[in-house]
Amino acid sequence: MTTTTTSDVYYDPYDAAIDADPYPTFRRLREEAPLYYNEPHDFYALSRYEDVERALIDKDTFISGRGVTVGILEAGIDLPPGTVLMEDPPAHTIHRRLLSRLFTARQLTAIEPKTRQFCADLLDPLVGSGGFDFVQDVGAPVPTKVISMLIGIPESDTESVRDQLTGFGEDREPGGEMLSGELFAEYIDWRVQHPSDDIMTQLLYAEFEDEHGEVRRLTRTELLAYVNIVALAGNHTTRLLIGWIGKLLSDHPDQRRLLLEDRSLIPGAVEECMRAEGPTGAAARYVARDVEVRGQVIPEGSHAMLLVLSANHDERRFDDPDRFDITRAPGNHLTLGFGTHYCLGQALARLEARIVLEEVLERFPEWTVDEGGIELHKGEIDLRGFDRLPVSVP
Repeated sequence: MTTTTTSDVYYDPYDAAIDADPYPTFRRLREEAPLYYNEPHDFYALSRYEDVERALIDKDTFISGRGVTVGILEAGIDLPPGTVLMEDPPAHTIHRRLLSRLFTARQLTAIEPKTRQFCADLLDPLVGSGGFDFVQDVGAPVPTKVISMLIGIPESDTESVRDQLTGFGEDREPGGEMLSGELFAEYIDWRVQHPSDDIMTQLLYAEFEDEHGEVRRLTRTELLAYVNIVALAGNHTTRLLIGWIGKLLSDHPDQRRLLLEDRSLIPGAVEECMRAEGPTGAAARYVARDVEVRGQVIPEGSHAMLLVLSANHDERRFDDPDRFDITRAPGNHLTLGFGTHYCLGQALARLEARIVLEEVLERFPEWTVDEGGIELHKGEIDLRGFDRLPVSVP
């Protein structure tokens, strides 16, 4: 260990008490130990916005190819090709460029009315019920439905896919079927014989020049990984974000009233929810070479936790960062990443969150979270949110 500090601050991502309210610890880390070393779990943590942003940009030092979660890094898994979130250039550049063709403005424009209608179908039966679950009734089914439509999963199988995807990270070992994409093997085989206008079909027949200069199509292994990572990313973080929207606007009814008076504030409210309590608490990276941070060295071969949520509350970047304010001017929060690994589906996540909030407010101008019924998200420690968030409505 090369890090020295006189501070007695302690940070452990596996500590439930710290995770329940991490902000006092984050504040101390930023002030007393901006480069922090946890000896029991053998990782370094960066907590200031400037340092987290720089690490996210420095793709040659803080690499993604060995995993972007603590669990995967610790397990030392060999990742399948095509797992775009967990690749490094040049393969990442090529695969990301190919995948970016599928999240175009045309695709999003086409999916918006369908998403809105699906929200209406979910919410209308709940009117007059006295309450609903922000996650189970809305936050979970919406992103699964949308990503299934985009990928090409039959509607009859949407709930089954959702159940398997939301189980990822709970009782499963990192890797295995969920990272390899075998969950979608049957659908891909079916699409070969039944092409359609969806992501799966487009990926099946897309040609590209790989890192070796060969023009080819994706291998089956790459295709499975592509579809899998789109499905996982499209479900997990958006579901958690919608839950946080419900919780934060219950905790801050004054901010919710602003939205009722001026719906143009809704996009900004989504951004503030992502900044204040975004689903991504941290991003993990493998350190590929010695690097100096705050005058000290993180040695090659180390694991680094980039504390995104702490960075989003850094006083050096945001005024009064612990205040939830939907009128806050955009401040480039890091919840969606930064640099070459900036979230590819960010526009889709924003669209879904905006539509859900618009449709909820249309039917339920007020709601209050039932604190006793909350179930925290069970899964990777890098993600934060709720598996259940029951609310009461007048």
